[in-house]
Amino acid sequence: MKNLLTTLISAAAISGSALAQEPVWDGNTVMLESQKLADGVYAVIPTGAEEMAANGYPIATTGGFVVGNNAVLVVESMLNERLADQLFDLIAAETDKPVRYLVNTSFHGDHSYGNQYVPEEVDLIQHANAAAYTREHLEADKQFMIQNFGEGRGIEQVVHTDADILVAEGGALTVNLGGISVEIKDYGFAQTGGDLFVSVPSAHVLWTGNAIVAEKPALPWLLDGHLVETRDTLKAVHAAFSQDTKVVPGHGPVTDMDAIQWNIDYLNTVEAEVGAAIAEGLSLDETVARVQMPEFGGYALFGWVHPGLNIPAAYNDLK
Repeated sequence: MKNLLTTLISAAAISGSALAQEPVWDGNTVMLESQKLADGVYAVIPTGAEEMAANGYPIATTGGFVVGNNAVLVVESMLNERLADQLFDLIAAETDKPVRYLVNTSFHGDHSYGNQYVPEEVDLIQHANAAAYTREHLEADKQFMIQNFGEGRGIEQVVHTDADILVAEGGALTVNLGGISVEIKDYGFAQTGGDLFVSVPSAHVLWTGNAIVAEKPALPWLLDGHLVETRDTLKAVHAAFSQDTKVVPGHGPVTDMDAIQWNIDYLNTVEAEVGAAIAEGLSLDETVARVQMPEFGGYALFGWVHPGLNIPAAYNDLK
């Protein structure tokens, strides 16, 4: 896996004040709420997420939990102790069943830094590559997160927490909670080399992590490149689930399968237009200037995600 931290810092430099001077969202003020999607199946989303998504604004981390007859499985542990505590309070408000499992969809700190606050009896589930990344790069990753989410947000206190169950590349795991099962699967490179998709087949609910950031007009972030692999992974995910599936993205309100298709359409268009520019012998700067794709605009971070991150990543991949 390429060092994602370097790529992220480059992206932050491109984005300027939008990321470098103030937090994308504030982990000290975000409030979480639960939303029932089916019997025993809940999304956990930041309050105000619907309005923010409609305006294309960045949103704090979305997660969730699944309640079975015997146990509870949680998706994501959030950025800090404050948000992890909110998450577990929301679970306690719905059930007295014990929490036995927690899944991180990736190694990103806002999805996994709360791991150290999870009770010891909870089995932590991660992709093997995500576990390796946090073990090797946690301190550098924390510095990046402080730069972009601010000091005093609980990031300084984060320590490495070993996962109890690892999902290998291309692997899958089914967890039976009693009367309801959760499937955890690696469909391939999505935003990192350690992405997990979590689903409840009986309820037609899917958590995507950052593979789908939010509903339209939000865009995928090719933080570590891999344009074609990312697009192909999303196509595989789209094909694996029915059209009535409720999609819980990494940073937004509950949406539907059209959000996955929007990302696929965007990446297909990027591949076609950047590929054409390369065929004509255009330089990277010339390609960025040409491939503007206003039909995919509307996202508040479009001005740096598209020209500053995704087009250069696609150019390097296809070149």
